[in-house]
Amino acid sequence: MSDKQKREALQDAPKFKFWKSQAEANGLKINGINDFYIRYRHNGEVLFAMLEVDADTPEGDKIPPALFLKGHAVSMLVCLIEQETKEKFVVLVRQRRISDGSHTYEHPAGMVDASDDPADVASRELDEEIGLFVESSVLTKLNPTLWYPSTGTSDESMHFYYMEQEMTREEIMAFHHKNMGSESEHERITTVVTTLPEAHKLVTNVNGLLLHFLYLKHVDDYNTMRLL
Repeated sequence: MSDKQKREALQDAPKFKFWKSQAEANGLKINGINDFYIRYRHNGEVLFAMLEVDADTPEGDKIPPALFLKGHAVSMLVCLIEQETKEKFVVLVRQRRISDGSHTYEHPAGMVDASDDPADVASRELDEEIGLFVESSVLTKLNPTLWYPSTGTSDESMHFYYMEQEMTREEIMAFHHKNMGSESEHERITTVVTTLPEAHKLVTNVNGLLLHFLYLKHVDDYNTMRLL
């Protein structure tokens, strides 16, 4: 069987079926879909797709047609607390991004299919991206419903989590400057350990900046929030 035959059909992809069901439940009449580009995972699953959608709204208008089909994603703030001083550190990942081609600093994150449990994916991504294995039960969800970073052009929806864990300073710094990532997904990641105020200066990803405030609000750390 060829690689092409093994690839998941767009209409069978869980993220596509979830998006279509949500769109139709909210009143869109989908007349047709053209796919211009589909990227697949190494196992043949649809990773994301660039689509042109012909759809009518309940009000009788045409919906803007461009859709970047990406599905759900998780983003996790990892707070490592020094045992003696209680000083807090966060672990970021550094990698090049297509937004401007530069190295960017982000929190560990990953894509989720609609059929996956987001917390399980978050746990797996922490292991893959920063080398920290934790059970999904130690992750705390920060947003009660799906949030959409770019409602006009993408179905991407976010699940935000955080975790705290006490460690010695030596254990914390062991997460600094580790080379991580998945070759099959073309990831070249370097980990960075820093304080949260310093992380706030490094991060330019809007999801990451929002995650800082969600975490600090949740743990009532308004002293640190004032430093951002």
